[in-house]
Amino acid sequence: MQHQDVRVAGTDPEFKADAPAEPRAPSRLRLPEADSLWWLAAVAAAFTCAQLLFVRLHGLSWDEVVYVSQVSAHVPAAPFDPARARGIPLLVAPVALLTSSITVLRVYLAIASGAALFCSLLAWRRLRPGWMLALAGLFFAGLWVVQYYGPQAMPDEWLAFCALAATGLFLRSAGETGHGRAANVRLAGLAAVVAAAALIRPGDAVFLVGVLVVAALAVPSWRRWPVIVAVIAGAIAGAAEWIAEAYVRFGGPLERLHLASAEQGGFGLRLGVWAELRAVNGPTLCRPCTIGWRYPVLSLWWLALPVLIVLGILAARQAGRGRLGSAVLATACALGLASQYLFGIWYAAPRFMIPAYALAAIPITDLIAWIIAKTRPAERTAMKVLIGVVIAGQLITQHAVLERQVADTVALHDDYARIAADLHKLGVRGRCLINGSQRIPVAFYARCASAPEPLKIEPLQATARNPGGAWKFAILEWQSSKPPAYAKNWPHHFLPGAGYLKLTAYLPPHG
Repeated sequence: MQHQDVRVAGTDPEFKADAPAEPRAPSRLRLPEADSLWWLAAVAAAFTCAQLLFVRLHGLSWDEVVYVSQVSAHVPAAPFDPARARGIPLLVAPVALLTSSITVLRVYLAIASGAALFCSLLAWRRLRPGWMLALAGLFFAGLWVVQYYGPQAMPDEWLAFCALAATGLFLRSAGETGHGRAANVRLAGLAAVVAAAALIRPGDAVFLVGVLVVAALAVPSWRRWPVIVAVIAGAIAGAAEWIAEAYVRFGGPLERLHLASAEQGGFGLRLGVWAELRAVNGPTLCRPCTIGWRYPVLSLWWLALPVLIVLGILAARQAGRGRLGSAVLATACALGLASQYLFGIWYAAPRFMIPAYALAAIPITDLIAWIIAKTRPAERTAMKVLIGVVIAGQLITQHAVLERQVADTVALHDDYARIAADLHKLGVRGRCLINGSQRIPVAFYARCASAPEPLKIEPLQATARNPGGAWKFAILEWQSSKPPAYAKNWPHHFLPGAGYLKLTAYLPPHG
């Protein structure tokens, strides 16, 4: 049966009575344009979904307890030590003030971190095409440590978003000569993200600001005073709260720095590279870092990272279009942020490197783009497939580490919950104070206050002046350790938990 055209002659200007009907082209899936924002939206959405699917944490870690409890309306605030800053408590305040639900907090942070990834990549708009920025986002967000900390109330990942956005906005602001509304908005955005970085981690922000200011002064084409002022003003605004709190609580910024250094075992020239290498695939805190490599084969990507970055810079130089300067600056900022952890402290944690990974993704993507561009057209599809296979392999190995870390963390949180339940059975509830080992997370789970310093003062003395009824006390110690002298004759109870935590609770005779 012949195909009949249903158009009526005279009603369609393109109708030709004697023209044969054209065969329809088969429908094909149309991908977004190379510079479309849909690429960024897709990788950001995938990042959020991965967190919600795979990072199922129903409890809080030690550091999270400190940050969340500062603004929670449901638990006493944990001691806030001098090394911390108030950026993360402000981030979680909208949720922590309203509900004690950990699930709501995780969902909120997963969505917020996906939006932050989108915005930080968007800051590089016009410096790289959309598909390249999305690929950089995939490299970064595909790392287990990035997915693991995305829904957690921790500062490292949020500093990474700020650093990536600040570098992109700096390049765009320094590279333009106009003074229109768009230029002013970018300058304001640059100041805002630098301020956010300083509010989250003032010490790390110093390295970021230092690299950006030196770059602005050293490169004539970037030497624009409004840009320099925006960077410095943002840093001062973000650090103002930390400085003010230093005077109120610690006797000034220098004394606060001294106390923070003592708390971390002292700052100085130390070779922490090998500690970070051992910790890159777990544990989440390597202090002291005496473990071997958990997954030697999976750590090869970390060893290859410097080589890939150098090759990426060379590829950016070959590509032209102003990419060399931006690739070098991203690398310099990454080195600045990583240097204090690679050469300044004696212990390691994979999360310390998250800001450096975010910036390192830029030159690595430049390398991938150059390889594709230099491949002959007839072989380009095969090259893309090969690159896709390599990326898929990296994502699979990272996911294997993620599953292990999530399982270990869930077990630790379960231990906290069991110990808190055991303390409740012993009568430690209501107006209660917990001192000793693991006091901060256990106190949070038990809805008690935690002592500011472990074991240095008797809890009874610390709270004797507090009116409003009797307090319940507990001192926690590892089963292999002895209690402080004032508690050696107190009744004690074993709190084995179920895994890593095996503690003993010492209770006052009449407490």
